[in-house]
Amino acid sequence: MSNRLLFLGPPGAGKGTQAQLLAAERDLLHLSTGELLRAEVEAGTELGAEAQAVMARGELVSDALVLAIVRDRLISHDGGWLLDGFPRNLAQAEALSELLEELHQPIECVVLLQLDDGILLQRLLSRGRDDDNEAVISNRLEVYREQTAPLIAFYRQLGLIREVEAEGSVETVAKRVVDGLG
Repeated sequence: MSNRLLFLGPPGAGKGTQAQLLAAERDLLHLSTGELLRAEVEAGTELGAEAQAVMARGELVSDALVLAIVRDRLISHDGGWLLDGFPRNLAQAEALSELLEELHQPIECVVLLQLDDGILLQRLLSRGRDDDNEAVISNRLEVYREQTAPLIAFYRQLGLIREVEAEGSVETVAKRVVDGLG
């Protein structure tokens, strides 16, 4: 059974929801980069102060800073984990691989949530967020295709990809995720 997992998929595929469910079911450390950054800021850590300063300027937190936060969490954790929302591009994936090799905690499986663009668009529009309009969503999907989708080939080459159809109820998809992991 794989206990060091990475979730990939386009915006709206349900990565966060499925990651939370699986992490709770398997007692895995759920590492969502957004939540990690917020937790570091709230805890008042040195890394959190650095991240807050960057975000206050409206900039993206650097790969090095995100990796430092991930390192801090994994170095003090003995059990399994699940990464959600990182890496987002090949440079991040390569840096993460180096870090995990150094920690002797390589990724065991990458769960790729697949969903048709039409359904993604419907899901994202139905969330009712202010920033979820058709133009913004189309742009987010394009950014995903350009930057994140190449990770699929990267992890497929390593034999780590498990594709899961993400259409259906939360429960149906959760069952497919568990079945896909074996």
